[in-house]
Amino acid sequence: MNDGVTTTVPPTAVSGGVRPIRLDVAGVPLSGLLGEPEWTSPRGVVVALHGAGMTAGYFHGRAHPDQSLAELGRSLGFTVLALDRPGYGASSAVLPHGQSVAEQAALLRGVLAWYADRHAVGAGFFLLAHSYGGKVALTAAAQESGDGLIGLDISGCGHEYLPDHPLAGPGHWRRHWGSLRCYPPNTFRLSELTVAPIPERELAEVSQWPEVFATVAARVRVPVRFTFAQYEGWWRHDEPAVADLVSRFTGTPRVVVDRQPDSGHNISLGWAARAYHLRAIGFLEECLAAARCRL
Repeated sequence: MNDGVTTTVPPTAVSGGVRPIRLDVAGVPLSGLLGEPEWTSPRGVVVALHGAGMTAGYFHGRAHPDQSLAELGRSLGFTVLALDRPGYGASSAVLPHGQSVAEQAALLRGVLAWYADRHAVGAGFFLLAHSYGGKVALTAAAQESGDGLIGLDISGCGHEYLPDHPLAGPGHWRRHWGSLRCYPPNTFRLSELTVAPIPERELAEVSQWPEVFATVAARVRVPVRFTFAQYEGWWRHDEPAVADLVSRFTGTPRVVVDRQPDSGHNISLGWAARAYHLRAIGFLEECLAAARCRL
């Protein structure tokens, strides 16, 4: 899937060392944000996938410096590639209705293959995904052989919805965000940098995920970590639900489930963002250490 892929990286930084990136994968234009270590080759590449109704800017929050995964990752020696998923950003003009989870996962694998052919990737790729992006990350991991994939870190995504989970209607805002006190001032004033319309194909697939999950989970072969916010409004994460979720990963060497205190569903835009991102990168470090022990 590397044929016909081009990329341009505009020189103007979004902020700090994070800058826009545009790719063309199999004729689909993709945009996003790229943060790279300043003085060294990357130890690995964190590929960040946003949730429904968001953009790559979710991983480079502007309301407070502690929000940015892109800046934190590059400061710790990792490249961070935050993509606008198909149907968002540059691809919205050619994919106004978006793509299915499986189609997005296949396109993501094309991006990884192209990037590895042309850039230093260190130990490989680590998928860090939020909400709907977590579905794409899990599906991509299930589709791929595991070569070059270090592990997965997923927040705001489980396998069993809480009762009454419409994407719109009364109460939907609180399901997305949780308590207002969990977010820095100006988070919502700056939301135009991170919020986008949800493509209709994503909306149409929402109810299918609990059935799809079992098949996907059984095919994943790399370590996985799930994080549920304290005020998570979409997913069950009580002990029976967590035990059932973990049991579905029959081929995975390790599954970790954490809960992030003082956070709402959109963890990476809240006061808890830095704590969550540090834990996620800590899990990445554990995956790297485990790989070294197997050598």
